[in-house]
Amino acid sequence: MKRVPALLTVALLAAACGPLTPPASGPTVPLGQALTGQVSQPFGGTWTVEQKSLPAWLKVSPGSGTGRIGLTLTADRAQGTPTAADQRTLSGQVTITWTEGTQSGKTTWTVTADQYTLTGRVVDAARVQGADVGGGAALRTQSQVGARGVIVKYRSAAAQAVALGRTAPAGTLSDAAQSTTRGTLARLNVPRGALDDLGGRRVRLETPDVEGALLALRSDPNVEYAVPNAVLHAQALAAPLVPGDQYAGLQWAYKLLGYGAAWRDMEAGGYTHPVTVAVVDTGVRFDHPDLQGALYGPGEGALDVLTSPSNGDGDGPDTDPTDPDTPTRSSGSHGTHVTGIIAARWGSFAPIPGCPACSTSGVVGAAYKAPVKVLPIRVIDTAGDAEVADVVNAVRYAAGLEITLEGRTYKNPHPAQVINLSLGGDVDAKTAQPMCEAVADATRAGALVVVAAGNGYGTTPYYPAACEGAVAVGAVTLSGASAPVHAPYSNSYPQVMLSAPGGADINRAPTFFNGGKLNDAPYPDEIFSTDWDYVKDQPMYQSYAGTSQAAPQVSALAALLLSKGVTQGRDDTLARLTATATDLGARGRDDAFGYGMINAAAALGAPAVSDALGLRVQGSRGQAFQPALDALGRFTAYLPDDTFQVVGGRDRDGNGIYGEASEPRAERQAALGPANPQVDLGDLTPAP
Repeated sequence: MKRVPALLTVALLAAACGPLTPPASGPTVPLGQALTGQVSQPFGGTWTVEQKSLPAWLKVSPGSGTGRIGLTLTADRAQGTPTAADQRTLSGQVTITWTEGTQSGKTTWTVTADQYTLTGRVVDAARVQGADVGGGAALRTQSQVGARGVIVKYRSAAAQAVALGRTAPAGTLSDAAQSTTRGTLARLNVPRGALDDLGGRRVRLETPDVEGALLALRSDPNVEYAVPNAVLHAQALAAPLVPGDQYAGLQWAYKLLGYGAAWRDMEAGGYTHPVTVAVVDTGVRFDHPDLQGALYGPGEGALDVLTSPSNGDGDGPDTDPTDPDTPTRSSGSHGTHVTGIIAARWGSFAPIPGCPACSTSGVVGAAYKAPVKVLPIRVIDTAGDAEVADVVNAVRYAAGLEITLEGRTYKNPHPAQVINLSLGGDVDAKTAQPMCEAVADATRAGALVVVAAGNGYGTTPYYPAACEGAVAVGAVTLSGASAPVHAPYSNSYPQVMLSAPGGADINRAPTFFNGGKLNDAPYPDEIFSTDWDYVKDQPMYQSYAGTSQAAPQVSALAALLLSKGVTQGRDDTLARLTATATDLGARGRDDAFGYGMINAAAALGAPAVSDALGLRVQGSRGQAFQPALDALGRFTAYLPDDTFQVVGGRDRDGNGIYGEASEPRAERQAALGPANPQVDLGDLTPAP
């Protein structure tokens, strides 16, 4: 393979005697497949590169100078590669303002950079395409339920003839044997018209009493076997369950996590174990109609642990963790939003008094029909602050350990199997030690402590997420490509263990890939859930983004694993979550995604609701791309320098991500760059 140097030198003009005024426009500067190039031109005045006009993928240095113009051009192709990976060459302009004596002006040079090429094909295992091949049928059940009679095979043609009311050939079957077969059928009271010759000594016998017929026929020594005439069904895929609540269509995170399949799985039953999820937060609005029946209330274990007199509710610790109203409060209820992600009720509820336009169905929570209840514990005051000491008490109480507040002892009557903390801060490990000890206490008590990783836009560990034993959850958001990407606000550090949808930051970089509309306007990629309007003092719904919204999605799935009995405790629940997560970014665990994004369908073993074949392309720096497949499954992707995980697979849970855990997949790795400008992966054939 031909190698291309990483450094390219271009001389725009040959050296000349004396200063030269730059021309009004310059020729194209081709970087080719190099990462860096240099360009120079003799000049005698001063000059400045207009940095703001540069394309995002091109860096130019130095930014200004006097005399000869000498520039280093660096191509960061990842900043310019479109999601479709369909742009063979990047092109941008470098504008230089210059002054020489009394003259001044601008020079514009066009810079191009060739992309690196990845090709391959995604094909089915059979390697055959055809539109005229029908599907088969299979037994829906192996039991006798729904069988339409029985099928009997006799040991001889003579015995079959007797069963069908015919005369057995002379000497082929004794009178006693014939009498036994006739007597058996007579006791079953089967009319002659209910018997059919199936050939090969077989008889179909129609009877509503399948069990009785099988018992009787199997006692006849002339019978070789008797089996139910079971009913076959076409093996269509189960349909994903789509909730009908008014705002459910805006809750794109559930689809991304495969809940269409998981909720269909709940329809079949099996989620029978009660589970308590403690939401350690601002408290909750117990009067929100979309949370009725989903909460443990005052007197049932709910608790306000705040001891500060300025906490917003006007009193100290008590058993009422209502997120309170205050005279000047206008922001929503963080704890109510987090709670709704886990357990908002499905279906309709009574109209809101005084609000005829308010929804009477709202949103849905992940728990659906599972017996999952939220235990609200108020630890964040109305200013949005939580003290370390209060977090310590809240975590210990949630896990069922005794705590003492202002001389009174409290013990949770419903110890939580899962504790959600959508809170944290940039404190050092020593300051966080009391919280980490509380997390350790809760872990020893059997609780899975799930914590938001932090929205610091950096790599600083936030606590208590970084505590040993805590499950730190980062956030992902939609990319419009074959996989979600790391949300830029979500902190990346070694303790991050899992990721879940947290949405895009609409204040810095809003995106609208979910395709929904709210009040005729495109709905941003944020997380929609229950909330409270403190100005109108009534329930409402709101969208937020952050690791605070990602953490409760992990908590909800952990609760469902326990409710279904897929897992039985803290350790195997965490193991199941990590083993079934969708690996994103760099291969294996990384600081941005942890072990990957949780996958509800895979974790819960839900039935397939789709069977589409497709491609997933992810870079080690967290980017995702969606190159098109032609009619034969071939693709050509023009990509930046990076190491890519390329997965050809099937989407069985309807979330649009191909080849996740438990789905058929074929995976290859490809490193692209100047040394390897083109890689052909060949055929990617997902294993069955």
